[in-house]
Amino acid sequence: MKRSEINKIIRGAERFMARRQFLLPPWASWTKNDWIKNKGSINEIVSAGLGWDITDFGSGDFQKQGLVLITIRNGCTSCKSGENLYGKPYAEKIMVVQENQETPLHFHWNKMEDIINRGGGNLCFQLYGSTADEELSTDPVKIQVDGIEKMIPAGGMITLSPGESLTLMPGIYHRFYAEEGKGPVLTGEVSMVNDDSADNRFYKAPGRFPEIEEDEPPYRYLAMDYT
Repeated sequence: MKRSEINKIIRGAERFMARRQFLLPPWASWTKNDWIKNKGSINEIVSAGLGWDITDFGSGDFQKQGLVLITIRNGCTSCKSGENLYGKPYAEKIMVVQENQETPLHFHWNKMEDIINRGGGNLCFQLYGSTADEELSTDPVKIQVDGIEKMIPAGGMITLSPGESLTLMPGIYHRFYAEEGKGPVLTGEVSMVNDDSADNRFYKAPGRFPEIEEDEPPYRYLAMDYT
């Protein structure tokens, strides 16, 4: 992805979140000078991978297959066992999902998560269980929608209206997008500690993090820019 495209995407996400009255931590809008000035006090931000994350999942077409994410809080993903300096066993993200913009089919080996429609349009999910060899299961999928247990047939769909949430256990394949004609969705995620570098099993997508062509300076730093 070109940095100019990423900058444009972030500006659009900021406008959308402002309309939804969702406020980000101050560091989400820091300039280069702010990062330099605060360098000695941002260990948690860097070690936990907090911040902006823009991906097209290697598709080359962000509008068709892509996602805007901001990790707001997280445990340390780079620390060895027992060295999590801040002790957080949880994570939180906010995401912007556009109409018909797919996050491709994937599951997590370790992370249990709640995905929440925090406002806007409707959020559509397709769900499968996984087999021992990580293929798609033909068995029904047991999920919880705001604490209410539901059984979904393999490959079945479920739609979350604003305010609704879906609990996904490790090993459940899921893909999602905002329903056409209903508008983009401000999407929340509350989960166990998140490690996108090691805890995503994509069924077909070629990659989680994009290669960036630096055609202009960053408008906002991405979490992957810290290192």
